[in-house]
Amino acid sequence: MYFCRVDAKDIFLRHLAPTSRHPVLLEVANAKGAIITDTSGKHYYDLIAGIGVASVGHNNATVKQAVNEQMDRHAHVMVYGEFVQAAVNQLAFSLASLLPPRLSTTYLVNSGAEANEGALKLAKRVTGRHRIVAFKGGYHGNTQGAMSVSANETKKQPFRPLVPGTVFLDYNDLAGLSGIDKTVAGVIIEPIQGDAGVRVPDEGFMRALRERCTEAGALLIFDEVQTGIGRTGKMFAFEHIGVIPDILTLAKGLGGGLPIGAFISSYENMQLLAENPMLGHITTFGGNPVSAAAATAVLNIVGKPSFLQAVERKGALLAECLQHPQVRAIRRKGLLLAIELADEKKVDKAIELALAKGVIIYWFLSTRNCFRISPPLTISEDEIRQSCNVLQEVFATL
Repeated sequence: MYFCRVDAKDIFLRHLAPTSRHPVLLEVANAKGAIITDTSGKHYYDLIAGIGVASVGHNNATVKQAVNEQMDRHAHVMVYGEFVQAAVNQLAFSLASLLPPRLSTTYLVNSGAEANEGALKLAKRVTGRHRIVAFKGGYHGNTQGAMSVSANETKKQPFRPLVPGTVFLDYNDLAGLSGIDKTVAGVIIEPIQGDAGVRVPDEGFMRALRERCTEAGALLIFDEVQTGIGRTGKMFAFEHIGVIPDILTLAKGLGGGLPIGAFISSYENMQLLAENPMLGHITTFGGNPVSAAAATAVLNIVGKPSFLQAVERKGALLAECLQHPQVRAIRRKGLLLAIELADEKKVDKAIELALAKGVIIYWFLSTRNCFRISPPLTISEDEIRQSCNVLQEVFATL
């Protein structure tokens, strides 16, 4: 059954379940690089990249070629963990080559929330314990388990009871680490908090956290769903501080626009999911070979030192070009930025005005006095300047 384009918004509003009462309703015709074009032909500078997903730009030629070549071979042939598939093998090998030896074995899933769910299960399975430590301001996804270790109580309350056994500590507070004891299975933390408005912890705190987890026998989980795959100017954010987790989770930018997630740990840890019980973690679509082929293409693009150096350079340029009296603070690591304004109303107005002028920015789920910027890592410096010129006009009208 076909429908006319004029019915698109009506279908969207009537037949797709909503996430809010105020969707953006931008009707997308196509996207290329850092530009999205709507059905009227209007171009938009995309400073969001689908919340950090289109890491190497929309419609990237290298990713598209990898996807097409894999589709010519095969798509889904079997649930995860049963058949040997070249595209999946290549991705696992590529990740292992980029990571420290203790992060050698990957379990491929479909999303960041599922990756974090798997990581929490693995921590419980390895330690035989059930308590989890998380941090205030943290966000790890919207499934039951991921919500249980996320901090926004307003978002969680209607869905209680959630998974019991989670304790929240203050982020970047050394004294609070004494709450990690030998009853704790795992400690989950974003090495840079995203939804809290790009909060970068002290290196001393992260090193002390690593030491405390080792002493207590608790597995340290780094949620790099937002910060991984070049977003911060390093392939992984933990490289900035030299602290290696026991479990790493990835998603968003890993697939370059295709759905994929991963939780990664040691070979020895991962073997425990195969027994007592067998199939301790299962997924039908995890390890999809088409998504895996796209992810390998992304790693090949992002993994070049010159590419990562450019990410930092572009992030610094963005921060420089966004200086304005209306801007209270800019928090940044690489191309992950939080732009703080006076209040929520100004943020909402800025997002609305920017969209009307052809620049896409977006709000944070919990930190409503900031808007986020996380463009494709391939955005050009000229595109940065042009979009910032528009944002300067927006700031002047707030």
